[in-house]
Amino acid sequence: MTSLRFVFLFLSISFSALGQKDYKLWLQYDKITNSVIASEYKTNIQGIVSLVSSETSQISLKELEKGIAGMLGNKPGIKSEIKGENNLIIGSQNSLNPDLQKILKEDFDKITNEGFIIKAISFKNKKQIIISGKNDVAVLYGVFNFLRLMQTNKSIQNVNITDSPKTNIRILNHWDNLDRTVERGYAGFSLWNWQKLPEFIDQRYIDYARANASVGINGTVLTNVNANALILTPQYLEKVEALANIFRPYGIKVYLTARFSAPIEIGNLKTADPKDPEVINWWKNKAAEIYKRIPDFGGFLVKANSEGQPGPQNYGRNHVDGANMLADAVAPFGGVIMWRAFVYSEHDANDRAKQAYAEFQPYDGKFKENVIIQVKNGAIDFQPREPFHPLFGAMPKTPLMMEFQITQEYLGFSTHLVFLPKLFQEVLESDTYQKGKGSTVAKVIDGTLYQNKLTGIAGVSNIGNDLNWTGHPFAQANWYGFGRLAWNPYLNAETIADEWLRCTFSNDENFVKPVKKMMTESREAVVNYMTPLGLHHIMDTGHHYGPGPWVSNLSRPEWNPTYYHKADKNGIGFDRSKLGTNATSQYAPEIEKLFDNVETCPEKDLLWFHHVSWDFKLKNGQTLWNGLALKYQEGVNQVVSMQNVWNKTEKCVDSERFNEVKMLLEIQQKEAKWWRDACLLYFQQFSGKELPAGVEKPTQTLDYFKSLKFPFAPGN
Repeated sequence: MTSLRFVFLFLSISFSALGQKDYKLWLQYDKITNSVIASEYKTNIQGIVSLVSSETSQISLKELEKGIAGMLGNKPGIKSEIKGENNLIIGSQNSLNPDLQKILKEDFDKITNEGFIIKAISFKNKKQIIISGKNDVAVLYGVFNFLRLMQTNKSIQNVNITDSPKTNIRILNHWDNLDRTVERGYAGFSLWNWQKLPEFIDQRYIDYARANASVGINGTVLTNVNANALILTPQYLEKVEALANIFRPYGIKVYLTARFSAPIEIGNLKTADPKDPEVINWWKNKAAEIYKRIPDFGGFLVKANSEGQPGPQNYGRNHVDGANMLADAVAPFGGVIMWRAFVYSEHDANDRAKQAYAEFQPYDGKFKENVIIQVKNGAIDFQPREPFHPLFGAMPKTPLMMEFQITQEYLGFSTHLVFLPKLFQEVLESDTYQKGKGSTVAKVIDGTLYQNKLTGIAGVSNIGNDLNWTGHPFAQANWYGFGRLAWNPYLNAETIADEWLRCTFSNDENFVKPVKKMMTESREAVVNYMTPLGLHHIMDTGHHYGPGPWVSNLSRPEWNPTYYHKADKNGIGFDRSKLGTNATSQYAPEIEKLFDNVETCPEKDLLWFHHVSWDFKLKNGQTLWNGLALKYQEGVNQVVSMQNVWNKTEKCVDSERFNEVKMLLEIQQKEAKWWRDACLLYFQQFSGKELPAGVEKPTQTLDYFKSLKFPFAPGN
């Protein structure tokens, strides 16, 4: 019995240790091994002066204590006033004495309400470092950024940083259901334990808030866009209030999804018509009820008249009618409505890629000022690669916010290593040409292209209750990278990868350099082994796990992969040129001309916009068939290369995370081959051509791949 108890204790300790590194995300605060850097930090941080005692400022102070103690091995002394030199001073603008305010006046003029200052100064002839901002949350952002400088071994000797977010709303969209399942969630169940709330506060809620604040995320939508009206009932609002109270000191506002039919389902009304006076009054009363509980409630995210969800069109109304009715309800409290533009209808025979533009662009300028239209990065649905959505730049009088998907619904779930900031950056850098050259998507999103005041970026969360939060250790980088790009859409993905690796794993250049290269090339690898040369939406249907280019029997045409690739004996690809669906006309003339011509269309988007012959010559001289096959093989080869890189890091990484990633890369390699073989065997039926030299021959038949079923694939 004693030995059994010892084994159980040992396993418990081992299990706890196993998750510890993963659980801490990028806030590891490992001891600094570079003695020169450590000495500089110890010299410059001999004490911490905290000038205020609000809940948020106490969080800032504790974070500094935790971080500095972890990295330098000793806790700095805490002071309430500035004595001596080489102190780290933290406090908001109003907490600083007049002399300090004077020193920092020009810096305060440069920052917004959420911006921060980190600066080495001389105060009364003594050297100090100060972290400040216009409020306590801004100071907290500064604290996390200062700790990141230390984590990445940057010099703080003459530090001088002023930084402000470029977007207002930086928000996670949780597709979490009230039963704790997560639609497109691949990291366990929902964080939100509705049954135990409001009394039981899980430590995870606090650590979730810490992680988000550390990258400047300031909002969270707790519930699925395929909404359940019950979240708006008093029973659940009490629980939402408890979460809002936890998140508030970290600068995070809570938002909810509004089910458009809620007045019927929980309000006992006979209609949800946005023009009906009783419906209008019901939403106004509901908003007042929520804001009485949660004064800083952010507002509602709405999915309406899409994929069977109810909306204003059910009553012969339009998106403007629905959005503006809700906007009026939350406007007295400062709330916003994020109205999703992801719409496509089985009643519209038009190209699915054109429907959102067709439905929303004509309404430009008609939405209330507290409405922001949330647009997916591409016109279809979070594919491994899509051209930027034509709505970006096409609605100058309406604020648009970006919707990225952090969870990897179409990119191998949480078993594939895919560094998504490369995808995000590619979209943000895309030039819409809507106001001439340089009219990038990023400038639409941050409001500078058309001087929009309301701005935002949303990311569909990849977070669950798995010990490591995201299912794959490297999927944490996508959460981190989303936050960094939401703060500054002009950041480079390589910079983000470098930061994340140093904070999460090691500053050892022998580790950082090769693994950063592996990360930044990983997204292209996935495109190559899944959907090269502009192919899209050929995943198996429903769960979207694995290839299914043969699926053609679903009730709605646009649910079938055959709708998107249109492979036949003459070629492959969806003709969206002026000779086809004319989707290219939704872009600015410069982009339309580029995409419309098969000779000038970028090859990465070729099959998105054109149906081309199997013998079409690519720029490298290969035929389309050979080029397609070689791209699939290149994707597999890239995963093998990723495995080789990772296998050489064993001495640089703790054994738990090393082995975890190693096993996941083995799955990824196996599934990359599955994608290559299944797709090439299927398309070969139409091309009638042999695989080119250099492409491995499939070891299974097409019938075998078609026979595979996954009724219990996660996230569905």
